[in-house]
Amino acid sequence: MGPQTPLPSAIAVPDPEQSFRVLCYHDIRDNLRESFRTWPEPTAVDTDEFIRQLSWLNENGYHPVSLQQIIDARAGRGKLPEKAILLTFDDGYKSAYTKVFPLLKQFNFPAVIAIVGEWIETPAGTPVRFGDSQVPRAEFLSWNEIREMTASGLIEVASHSHGMHKGILANPQGNSIPAAVARHFHADKAAYESDDDYASRIKGDLIRNADLLQRELGSRPRAMVWPYGAYNMAAARWAAEAGMPVTMNLEPGPNTPQDTLLRMRRTLILHNHRLADLIEALQEPASYGGRHDPLERVIHVDLDYVYDADPQRQEANLSALLDRIVRLRPTTVYLQAYADPDGDGVADKLYFPNRHLPMRADLLSRVAWQLKTRAGVKVYAWMPVMAFKLPAEHPAATHVVTVMPGAPPAASQGRYHRLSLFDPLARKTIKEIYEDLGKHVVFAGILFHDDATLSDYEDASPMALAHYRDKWQLPASVETIRADAALRRRWTEGKTAYINAFTVELIKTLREYQPALLTARNIYAQPVLDPASEEWFAQTLPSFLATYDFTAIMAMPYMEGAADPEQWLGQLLAKVKAQPGALQKTIFELQSRDWRNDQPVRAETLVAHWRLLHLGGARHWGYYPDDFHQNQPDENVIKAAISVETFPIRR
Repeated sequence: MGPQTPLPSAIAVPDPEQSFRVLCYHDIRDNLRESFRTWPEPTAVDTDEFIRQLSWLNENGYHPVSLQQIIDARAGRGKLPEKAILLTFDDGYKSAYTKVFPLLKQFNFPAVIAIVGEWIETPAGTPVRFGDSQVPRAEFLSWNEIREMTASGLIEVASHSHGMHKGILANPQGNSIPAAVARHFHADKAAYESDDDYASRIKGDLIRNADLLQRELGSRPRAMVWPYGAYNMAAARWAAEAGMPVTMNLEPGPNTPQDTLLRMRRTLILHNHRLADLIEALQEPASYGGRHDPLERVIHVDLDYVYDADPQRQEANLSALLDRIVRLRPTTVYLQAYADPDGDGVADKLYFPNRHLPMRADLLSRVAWQLKTRAGVKVYAWMPVMAFKLPAEHPAATHVVTVMPGAPPAASQGRYHRLSLFDPLARKTIKEIYEDLGKHVVFAGILFHDDATLSDYEDASPMALAHYRDKWQLPASVETIRADAALRRRWTEGKTAYINAFTVELIKTLREYQPALLTARNIYAQPVLDPASEEWFAQTLPSFLATYDFTAIMAMPYMEGAADPEQWLGQLLAKVKAQPGALQKTIFELQSRDWRNDQPVRAETLVAHWRLLHLGGARHWGYYPDDFHQNQPDENVIKAAISVETFPIRR
């Protein structure tokens, strides 16, 4: 490294014993910057920088291991060395032979190269279709070069799919989404491929490339490397059935002995990564997208504001939203996945194909993908847990939460129409809605709506009463339970835990399709300020902190009728700070509209409230709703408070 000041060794909490990390490289190029004039590729790394990184690993106690060593260690046939690391090289670039292979031999480092069958099979002189570009075939490996590398004993070949390293049409508006996870939209039929057709397509590609590699190299691959890191758990299981029990993604963090090899984490190295970036990457946790100290700036968006019956106006609305998000540069958008044109908080229709509710428009996939790829934000799908208004003819339409007979009229005021979670058919219906969401949309997280509540007079539906009696050994009468303080306490705690557990089931359902899903849930302020009010909501801050990645407190003093909003926010913050570690997981979501008079809250007031929270120790905040049509709240006023533009590493 010459006379430069030496970089310090990485200082972090060590990974658990027998863990390993994986680095993902692509093309290695001389004079990288100059090469971008003709072929800009953000995953390419300069040769000199690559040598520096290998040297640093070698000098700082890292031990590159082979895939076989990892498999043997998991099978109890050996142990991994301390600071074990697996080097992988995707796409089958020529540089894997001309630049990487000589260096691996010099360092005696094993590695895995991942081959796209369709590209390697392209005849000499015929361009390779690389995304939207045509790349000369000479930029990729030949079979003879691959054979020479595998014969060395240092290189193992993995599958990188046969023809899935591309996007396919995935919605009516024309978005191309990675082929391994997208349901192909057939424009001529205005229909998506069926579950069976999707499975057949993925399985066929996995087997085709495995057969090709066996035919050309004499052995079948043991690992599948997902193009773009995009996969779901069904595809991973199909890869295992095809003889590839190891599949690799692009999720950060270590692979511990408790982690399955079916979803091996890898850290992607990009063109602008230097040694300091590599050191930081080798410390990344598996949680919170690889951040030890996540920083959330949230804009909560109604998709109803984007929707328009006129497709051209709808696209213009989307463009306006994207432009605003790009200018404001938050970390995260909470995006409404359901239609609520009457503003009652209940899902009358949905914005994605599904089995149970009408689809207002097939819009969520388009907007979520545009926000992810054009604005660079994490998108959370904002969904009800219980508040679905099913069509009258639906068999579960009447299986709803019921108030105790004889309850005062106030017991029903301000309560959503909700399906009863104690009813098996209602639960099944909700799970299937979430399953359809996971199938059709790519998103980073789920935000559970504030509808998942039960009051001290609910649920008195027949199935709920039977559950109290048979599962909780309580009287099958809400009136009787309410009359006894001890029974009432057990009942309240049981309902809180029951709703939380159901959301965990929904998370499990979604993670079949979005394995790295982050989670958040809205909580009312009252259960935070007064824990005794749990019985009015079936919500508690401690249980939310223990269940979800983030708890989004509805820090809305005007909605709560606070006489002194600043004092109220201070009290709310104090209650959160009293919970150990809560500030790291709590998002304070302010209101940008005063629904009492249907007037906007001044942007200056929002900024003052965020400043108050920040000075008190709050780390994460956001607001709802965002009216991009009216520039409300005023972006010139709020940008410094809601943007992470001055913290580019956070993006």
